[in-house]
Amino acid sequence: MHDNQLICGDAILEMSRLPDACVDLLIADPPYNLGKDYGNNRDLRAWHEYEQFTHDWLTQAVRLLKPSGSLYVFMGVRFIARLFLMLEEEFQLCFNGWITWHYTQGMGRKSGFSPRHEDILYFTRTSQYTFNLDPVRVPQKYYRERNNMAGANPGDVWQFSHVHYCSAEREKHPTQKPEALLERMIKACSNPGDLVLDPFVGSGTSCRVAHVLGRRWIGIDCNPEYIAMSRRRIEAPFTSFDSHDPRMQRTPRDLPAASSPAAAQNPEKT
Repeated sequence: MHDNQLICGDAILEMSRLPDACVDLLIADPPYNLGKDYGNNRDLRAWHEYEQFTHDWLTQAVRLLKPSGSLYVFMGVRFIARLFLMLEEEFQLCFNGWITWHYTQGMGRKSGFSPRHEDILYFTRTSQYTFNLDPVRVPQKYYRERNNMAGANPGDVWQFSHVHYCSAEREKHPTQKPEALLERMIKACSNPGDLVLDPFVGSGTSCRVAHVLGRRWIGIDCNPEYIAMSRRRIEAPFTSFDSHDPRMQRTPRDLPAASSPAAAQNPEKT
């Protein structure tokens, strides 16, 4: 098995060629079966076929995860409830979070409420898993003695803007994800040198972020144009990620006087 590689091929077949329990973090953004055009294929299957497809790639994903490994899966609202049951009941993974990615702009509707979020399921292989809170802490809004002033847990509602179609960072891919969204997952659930796998790598965001953060990575996609896109992004010089959580820019209010700096740093409290 070679690390730091992009593989053009069928996700299920290519995952089947990897050894058991070799992946520390698996991030999957599979097609949602909504009829999107992915260049050389269209995301539209009969319902039972899509369910079987999901079962087959999850079978490989679970096999590849280390006992301490984590799995994040992006999924649309029409299938996420079924996906949750598959992960928890059929594959017996450990549920660790239902994350809501809230974005400020989205599809406009005149009848009904406009969508402004996507869902991400977070499961682990066992109850003993990698989770690094300190690298993803969010600055506190106010100083309080009981707060950990190193920062707060980000919670399960994440606000990251879409990579808008007018942005310089936007690629010709219909479901490109913001880099800072993947940064949080990778920092929290892997360590430098760990292996991150994305079986539906698309525009290459996960592998680019993993590369910048010093993780090993493997990306798979059935579209050779997306593999070329991903390679170009990974090889490009890094200056900054294309998005951020706006809370990361804040400075806590009501900080104590400078004469008592110890009061502003209280790592023993959470």
